[in-house]
Amino acid sequence: MSTVYFADLRTSHKENLFDKIAKLLTLAGLSQTVAAGDLTAVKIHFGEKGNHAYLRPVFARRVVEEIKKLGALPFLTDSSTLYPGQRKEAVSALTCGIENGFGYSCVGAPLIISDGLRGVTETEVAIEGELLKKTYIGTEIVEADSIVAMTHFKCHDLTGFGGAIKNLGMGCASRKGKLVQHSNVAPKVSQRHCTGCGICPRSCAHDAIIIAEGKAFIDPHKCVGCSRCITVCPVKAINVQWNEAADLAMRKMAEYAKGALTGKQDKAIYINFIIQVSSVCDCHGHSDAPIVNDIGLCAATDPVAIDQACADLVNGARGNEGSALKSGFEAGGDKFRGVWPEIPWEVQLEHGEKIGLGSRQYELVRV
Repeated sequence: MSTVYFADLRTSHKENLFDKIAKLLTLAGLSQTVAAGDLTAVKIHFGEKGNHAYLRPVFARRVVEEIKKLGALPFLTDSSTLYPGQRKEAVSALTCGIENGFGYSCVGAPLIISDGLRGVTETEVAIEGELLKKTYIGTEIVEADSIVAMTHFKCHDLTGFGGAIKNLGMGCASRKGKLVQHSNVAPKVSQRHCTGCGICPRSCAHDAIIIAEGKAFIDPHKCVGCSRCITVCPVKAINVQWNEAADLAMRKMAEYAKGALTGKQDKAIYINFIIQVSSVCDCHGHSDAPIVNDIGLCAATDPVAIDQACADLVNGARGNEGSALKSGFEAGGDKFRGVWPEIPWEVQLEHGEKIGLGSRQYELVRV
């Protein structure tokens, strides 16, 4: 049984929310996780342009301050996205992060994209998974000495909810690693939208794309799944084939989290913020109304336990009328199926426990 520390959002002149962040990290064992001189990756989501539910940069600043007190060297990091958007490569991603408030002047730490300029700076990490034997993790995550995962706990249209496991599994994977989790075949070209401009075959390092009769075609036998073509297509005609069932994607995601933690099992700590629990991920260019009222913060050294605790806290709350919630309004109702009824969200927790990522059994200590 793992320990999960929880603090509600009540504050006073004696203790504000930033103090609670520091207290939770201390109780959860930050000083035992991060050592002096560590290059510490603060894994966070910078938020898509147009989104406003992502974690506030001032929260990140307090986490950075606590890490610096231990003599470590923190940097904020995220990886490039698989889909076309404002964070599809490092230049746009860093620009988006800074525009969303994560500049050095606010957070007190540099921003580094973990998988390089185009999402292909990766390190192959071997794991003993049930489905996978190797994972492709952003090199800067692999090279970091320790990880502090700051996670906005909310709903997700593929995994039911997005918590610490998703922050690690999806958020630390390179573009190729994300493609492994989302799809088992090469990206596809929309012939209707393709203009035959020739940019994608020039960008492909594996000669997997040709232009024929004015349209691009991808050879699945040559494609290695790096998905660079998705990034460079000027008309967004190339996309992932979203053909993985949700339960299989979640199992792969948990195994990728294991890959991200390889060599750092005792050098990682998690803090989840159960606030602005939107119906969609922060990867969307909008933020929906919260499905429950703000609940609080959790911290732990077990990613499975902290996600289970957060899920239980959300489900234990009353649902908000006027949100995307369609069922489960009562305290104890399944809020995640109330938004995404087809998603078996428990799978990521079950598989995470099965492969040794953590325990679903926890003791919630209220701070």
